[in-house]
Amino acid sequence: MRFQTRSRHVIDFIFPIALFFVFAASSLVVLILAADIYGSTTDQLQANDENRTALSYISEKIRQNDSEGAVKITTLEDTECLALSADYNGIPCTTYIYAYDGMLMELFTRDDASVSLKNGQNIMEIESLSMSQIDGRLYQFTTVDSQGREGSLIASERSVQ
Repeated sequence: MRFQTRSRHVIDFIFPIALFFVFAASSLVVLILAADIYGSTTDQLQANDENRTALSYISEKIRQNDSEGAVKITTLEDTECLALSADYNGIPCTTYIYAYDGMLMELFTRDDASVSLKNGQNIMEIESLSMSQIDGRLYQFTTVDSQGREGSLIASERSVQ
């Protein structure tokens, strides 16, 4: 009895290799697209976090110091500052929140002490902070982060004047 041997063609060798390369190339393209989407999503989240964190910080400070006439906007050394007044053990003190040299800063000082904005505590990086008083108890704050993206907050005093 004679067995027939099947003759092998070049296509029998090339087809599986070609199929493997198509699969590998497709996997690489999907991986590159996924990495790009992940990177852009991470950048957007980080940008939103920078603005939201700065605005949340300002909002929380207003809530902490919310008493009659304690919140106001003032200008020191040609810089707009949010001034939050309070009494600590009978000593009048003010907390200033402002943007200075690319940073959101906070300066806590007694009212009878001299004020220098460069002595404030760095809070976080921020390009600029603008603030305005819309009416007697309503304030608008706008931040620009290090990437040039803008965020805004409208906050009000809750205390009765």
